[in-house]
Amino acid sequence: MLKSTKWFLALLALALAGSAVAQTAEPSKFYKLEFVVKEVEAGKATNSRSFATMLAAKSPGVETPPATIRAGGRVPVTTANSTSFYELGVNIDTRDLRELQGDVSVYITADISTIAQESPGTVPVTRQNKWAGMVILPVKKQTMVFASDDIASKRQLQLELTATPIK
Repeated sequence: MLKSTKWFLALLALALAGSAVAQTAEPSKFYKLEFVVKEVEAGKATNSRSFATMLAAKSPGVETPPATIRAGGRVPVTTANSTSFYELGVNIDTRDLRELQGDVSVYITADISTIAQESPGTVPVTRQNKWAGMVILPVKKQTMVFASDDIASKRQLQLELTATPIK
C-alpha cells in the first residue's frame, strides 16, 4: 500500500508540474503577412497583385507549420501537333518567423511565372522569377524583400512584404 501511494504521489506531482508548465507557456504570436508583387518600369509600378496569409511566430521548442499561398492557372498552348499547358501564377511559402527586437525574420520561397508577350498563332513567351531566403524586416512597414530585372526589357519584378502582429 505504501509503495503504491508513493507512485501515485509521484505521478500526481508530475501531472501538476506538467500542467503548470502548460499554463505558463505563452501562446504563439501570430502575424498577418501581406505580399505585393509589383511590375515596375522606369521607377513606376505598371501592375501589382496582393496576397495575404497568417503565420505563427516560432516559439522555443514549438513547431509551427509553414504558410503557403498558391494562385494561378494553366494556360493551354496549341501547336500544329499537340496542346500543352503552362503553369502560371504565384507560389509563396513562408516558415520560421521569429521576432527580433522590433523586427521579424522569416524564410520565404517565391516562384512567380507570367506571360511576357503573346502573339496570335505563336507560343507565348513566359517569365519566371524564383527567390528564396531568410529576410529581416521591420514590423508594420512595407519592405521590398526580393527584386529581379527582366532580361528582355527594362522592367523589374518586385516582391514586397508587410508583417503585422495580430495577437
